[in-house]
Amino acid sequence: MAKLSPLMIAPLVIFAGFAGLALVGLGRDNPNELPSALQGKTAPAVAVTSLGDGAPFTDADLRAGDVTLVNYWASWCAPCRVEHPNLEELAESGVTIYGVNYKDKPSNALGFLEELGNPYTALGADAQGRMALDWGVYGVPETYVIDGDGQIVLRFAGPITDRVMEKTLLPAIEAARQ
Repeated sequence: MAKLSPLMIAPLVIFAGFAGLALVGLGRDNPNELPSALQGKTAPAVAVTSLGDGAPFTDADLRAGDVTLVNYWASWCAPCRVEHPNLEELAESGVTIYGVNYKDKPSNALGFLEELGNPYTALGADAQGRMALDWGVYGVPETYVIDGDGQIVLRFAGPITDRVMEKTLLPAIEAARQ
């Protein structure tokens, strides 16, 4: 009887491991959605510097009793331009949005807002990306729905399109208000 070499079994073990990971990923409600370890937890500390004339937002602003959005964006981000009209629509409807300008030059960021409009109640700059690391940001744009107690209700990675607003963001805002 021939003895099996560990090298002959290794490919099968590796394949089984990858198959198991695929099954776990496909078992989620939306396999394309990026998971967030922070959902349902208190939002991490706000650590931004001023951008423009106004004072940056703070931790207290996220715990002021009303639902807020925290939106990570940059002037060099093409999808940020795509979502911008929807952010303005949300702001016009009374949603408080705090903007975090991510790894950007202040002059470029302010030019972006001058060109497209400013939907943000307050702004802050995260020039080194340290706050983004604490929040688990994958890239920009990325938006968080925060309830009135400062708990993260939803993290959405990608541009806020009309469909995302209707199917994901507005229901999360409504749920956070209850």
